[in-house]
Amino acid sequence: MDVVLVEPEIPHNSGCAGRLTAALGVRLHLVEPLGFVLEDRYLKRAGLDYWSQVDLTVHPDLATCWAHLATGSERPLEDRIQLFSARGGTSLFEATFAPDDVLVFGSESKGLADAVLEAFPDRHVYLPIRPGIRSLNLANTVAVGLYHALWKSGSPLPDNDGTHEPPADRDAQPVDIARRTGPAD
Repeated sequence: MDVVLVEPEIPHNSGCAGRLTAALGVRLHLVEPLGFVLEDRYLKRAGLDYWSQVDLTVHPDLATCWAHLATGSERPLEDRIQLFSARGGTSLFEATFAPDDVLVFGSESKGLADAVLEAFPDRHVYLPIRPGIRSLNLANTVAVGLYHALWKSGSPLPDNDGTHEPPADRDAQPVDIARRTGPAD
C-alpha cells in the first residue's frame, strides 16, 4: 500500500505521516510543491528519529507520481487509487481496499484539486464527520484511513506486543531523507 500527500503545506502533518508509514511499513510519497523544506525542524520533530526508516519518495508533480506508481502492480493504477476527500464519495467504513491500493490525500487548505477528483469520480473516500465541520486534520485522516485500509484489505499489521526496542540505527541521520523522481525544481 502507498500513501500520497499532494502538495502538503504543514510540516508537522507530513512528519506525522512519515512516522506512521515507517511504523506500518508503508511507502510515503510527497508531491511538490511542498509548503516546507524537508530539512524543516518541525517536520523532523514530528517524525522524531524515524526518518531513516521512512520509505519516502518526493515527486515534482502529480503526473510524475502517477507514472511512478503505475509500475509494480498487476492492477491498473486507476483501480488502485483511493482519493480521500471531505466532499463525498464512499464512507471509509463502506469502502473496499486491496493491499496494493494508493491512498491519496490533498493539501490542508485546499484538499485535492477538482481535476484530480473528476479524473477518478468513483474512487472518492470520506471519513464521516458532523455537519458544520469543514474537514479533519490531515495527519489524523491519514492515520485513521491507513489503519482501516490495511485492516480491511487483509494486509498484516505489525506484530507488536506493546514493548519498544529502539532500532540499531536510531541516531543515524540520513544525508537526504528522500528519493526524488523526475527533475528537481
